[in-house]
Amino acid sequence: MNQHCVSWDDVAEEISASGVAKRVIPGSHASLVMVRVPAGTEAGRHSHSHEQFVQVVSGSGTLETEQGSHAFGPGSVFHFPSDTWHAARFDGDTILIETNLAI
Repeated sequence: MNQHCVSWDDVAEEISASGVAKRVIPGSHASLVMVRVPAGTEAGRHSHSHEQFVQVVSGSGTLETEQGSHAFGPGSVFHFPSDTWHAARFDGDTILIETNLAI
């Protein structure tokens, strides 16, 4: 995508079997992803080879990391260095914005 200004509505949405929907804006060394997560979804323990920042736009749930359990809601920001495990439970319909940094 080479446009400097885009609307999320103009980015194709991919929906997984679990109902999680993603819209991805790729860059050369990073990607920006809007994620819509239905209430009741559980993301099991996992990690990524890339560094990741996640901003909670709306919704609520619980984040689990090696540092313990943390309730989250709008305005919460997560930072996961590469290979850092995390898991989450989503109590309400949630919208996240992820910034994924290439390694």
